[in-house]
Amino acid sequence: MAERRFRSKGLLVSQSKTLTDISDGDLLTQLAETKEELFNLRFQNATGQLDNYKRLGQVKKDIARINTELRAREIAVAEGESA
Repeated sequence: MAERRFRSKGLLVSQSKTLTDISDGDLLTQLAETKEELFNLRFQNATGQLDNYKRLGQVKKDIARINTELRAREIAVAEGESA
């Protein structure tokens, strides 16, 4: 059975995975790709080529979600070391 993919609040993730299920390396890769997409969208906006302005907000929120998950993992590791 082929794995279905869908957009969850802008992020392209597989149906069975969420940000908590993705490895740190994959999250960092996804963060870099999302930041690059935001850069491209901002460039398109500045040149008047952007059709979907709502996508700017979606991508910013995606970046925030990824950063939040990475920070939560950092905190979990730090709490594990201090205990």
